[in-house]
Order: sequence, then C-alpha cells, then structure tokens
Amino acid sequence: MQDKLTSYKRRYSNDKSIDFIIPLMVLLFLGVVYVLSLRASQGYVSFIFIGITAAIMIYWVRVLKKMTKENQPQYVPKESDTKNWVYDLMKGEQEIVFVAEVPGPEDQVSVRLIDGILYIRGSGKFSKEVAIESTPDMGIHDFKYRNGVLTLRIKKL
Repeated sequence: MQDKLTSYKRRYSNDKSIDFIIPLMVLLFLGVVYVLSLRASQGYVSFIFIGITAAIMIYWVRVLKKMTKENQPQYVPKESDTKNWVYDLMKGEQEIVFVAEVPGPEDQVSVRLIDGILYIRGSGKFSKEVAIESTPDMGIHDFKYRNGVLTLRIKKL
C-alpha cells in the first residue's frame, strides 16, 4: 500500500508542476515577442508575428505534454501467456510422477530438481518452478518428452 501511495504522490506532483511551468514559459515567451515586435515595427506586422508565435507555442506545449506523460507499456499478452499452465503431480509411496505440457523440441527442454523445487525450461522464454515435497536424497529417475508432454519420475537415489 505504501509503494502505491509513493508512486501516486510522485506522479501527481510531476504532473502539477508541468501543468504550471509550461503555460508560464509560454506567457513569458509571448511577452518577450510582443515587446520586441513593438520596438521593431508598428501596425499589423506585430499582430501577425504574435499570432504565428502563439500558434507555434501551442503546438510545442502539446508536444511537451505528450513527452512528459508517463506512458504505461502497452503489452498485449499472447494466448500462451494468458492461459494457465496446468500440470499433474501424482505422489506415490516410492515415487512422484510429474506430467506437464512444455513447449519446444526435446533438446531445448531442461529440468532440474534442487532443494525440493523443480525447475523447468522450454523453448523461447518458457520457464516454470514447481515446489515438490521431496527429501534431499530424491532425484529425477526417468525423463520422457513426447509431443510436447513432459513426464518425470522422481525417486530416491
């Protein structure tokens, strides 16, 4: 909760300061242009010059506001990222059997059992960790991978 409040306060104060500073800069710049145009010439030329300057400043204010906004990344997850990864874990008296779908060819699939956690990696960025209630003397006894389905037998060594 504290982290959300901190990020909200920081974003709020930055937005408010930008909304205050940019119009102040525009008014200051227009004032300088007006004073310079009064010294340079009289008549309609100064009004045309101020109008062109105002239009350019409005354009640049919009560009600056777009640049300073914090844009959230527009990540659209693929179907494979949004669906839940399902696995079966069957515990027997002497062994544990683990079955799951893992993407990739067999040479890109790697499995490790370290301190009761099964680390599974497949092709692309596929990586999962599964906690297994095992003893330190247990290890992967049998590894089978066919048609995208991984089957492991974990037994005492």
